Amino acid sequence: MKTYLAEVLGTFLLVFIGTASVVTGGFGGALPLGQEGIGLAFGIGLIAAAYAIGPISGAHLNPAVTLGVFLAGRMPARDVIPYWIAQVIGAIIASLALWIIVSGQVGGHTGGFGANGWDVTKWGVSSALLWEQIGTFTFVTVILGVTNAKHTTAFAGLVIGLTLAGLHFAIIPVTGTSLNPARSIGPALFSGTAAIGQLWLFIVAPLIGGAIAGVVAKAGIFEKD
Repeated sequence: MKTYLAEVLGTFLLVFIGTASVVTGGFGGALPLGQEGIGLAFGIGLIAAAYAIGPISGAHLNPAVTLGVFLAGRMPARDVIPYWIAQVIGAIIASLALWIIVSGQVGGHTGGFGANGWDVTKWGVSSALLWEQIGTFTFVTVILGVTNAKHTTAFAGLVIGLTLAGLHFAIIPVTGTSLNPARSIGPALFSGTAAIGQLWLFIVAPLIGGAIAGVVAKAGIFEKD
């Protein structure tokens, strides 16, 4: 139970810090921090959570990461669903907390809550799907690489967080960057029907990307000859 509670807390930290950078970061204007600031917020949130609760649960904070870790043979099947549930709960609590905070805004909050989505007038479903799949594959591959038992490093959390930030720099203009079903589910529940309508992609695509990364890792890509 302590492990699962750590995943709740860690996912809360990641989603709250990241989405708050979208909703309340800076002063005035849409996305006042810009994609670089938002990307760094998500990366820093992950770094904080990784070092805070990593020794307890591994700090997956993401169903796609958990699936990749399982398929790589690094965790038992019995833990997968409880990890997923804990991560989604943490994300929902983070979005609820942000909703409570901005509900007191003068004039009322009229924006979203950092939900993911793509502009259908600019991007097709296939583009959004591929970005999320490839981005998640890249992210989970880095995680499985730097946490491999044969070359783990004390800087693993930093490397993983910076990778997440870098992926945000590239993908925010297309989908807002999910790479994480839990991160998408929490904000979507508070962001209206449009976000809910596109949520399926941010569940399916990251899980596919994470699964491929896990299978590749299982094949021994990180093992020396």
